[in-house]
Amino acid sequence: MQPVTITDPDDPRVALYRDVRDRDLQSRAGLFMAEGRFVVAMVLAQTRFTPHSVLVTEPALQSIQSTLKSIGDATPVYLASQEVMDAITGFHIHRGCLAAVHRGDPLDAGTLIAAARSPDECLVVLEDTANHDNVGAVFRSAAAFGVGAVLLTTRSCDPLYRKAVRVSMGGVLRVPFAFIDSAADAARALRAAGITAIALTPALDAFDIADAPRAHRVALFIGAEGPGLTPATIDACDLRVRVPTTDLVDSLNLSVAAGIAMHALAPLPLRSRA
Repeated sequence: MQPVTITDPDDPRVALYRDVRDRDLQSRAGLFMAEGRFVVAMVLAQTRFTPHSVLVTEPALQSIQSTLKSIGDATPVYLASQEVMDAITGFHIHRGCLAAVHRGDPLDAGTLIAAARSPDECLVVLEDTANHDNVGAVFRSAAAFGVGAVLLTTRSCDPLYRKAVRVSMGGVLRVPFAFIDSAADAARALRAAGITAIALTPALDAFDIADAPRAHRVALFIGAEGPGLTPATIDACDLRVRVPTTDLVDSLNLSVAAGIAMHALAPLPLRSRA
């Protein structure tokens, strides 16, 4: 792997990195953008997504040098000064490290549900979750607590959006996900597959999470910040569960509540880092 030095922000070889805040990268090229040394190193080390190219500053190059050696010459690595990189991207890239990555073919929700055959399986379903920070944080917790897959309604935001990938600390690269049209329909499909559908809600008449009935195969349903799950989705689930709080707040942030629920109800044992 021999880095190619870029000195001109208008160099056509790095056109994909120009104005990376632009959200139409997917429609233009079928790519997503990974940001940060840890996340980019994870992109290069995994096999699900194929990197298109990498753009780094000299300090970032040194930081991920060992990982870059594994990709050979098929993936171009572009080296730029911090000033040139910032001019290319349109804002300051603090860690000096980006990778453009092929999205590949989307996964099918039905296939992910059918694959959830483990006696100790946990899935997460996000309904109309449009905040990238929340989606990224949910994926980070999903990776931490051994969640098998995440399903998102089509009104949810893109898990492969640059900020969501960064907030997830690469969790979206590790946890399979697929989009669904209806969370209520997904609840019925999951129940038909023998998976207990659990609606997370702040409603006071829901089960306290510490007292909720335990099941070996579960799917946690989580609604958007503010409105929460739709009534149709709640009705389609097997039971409702709440995280109790003091009366100083009416609810927790979506991603915080989701993390607590995954830790409490996901039946998978924590996996070793080895």
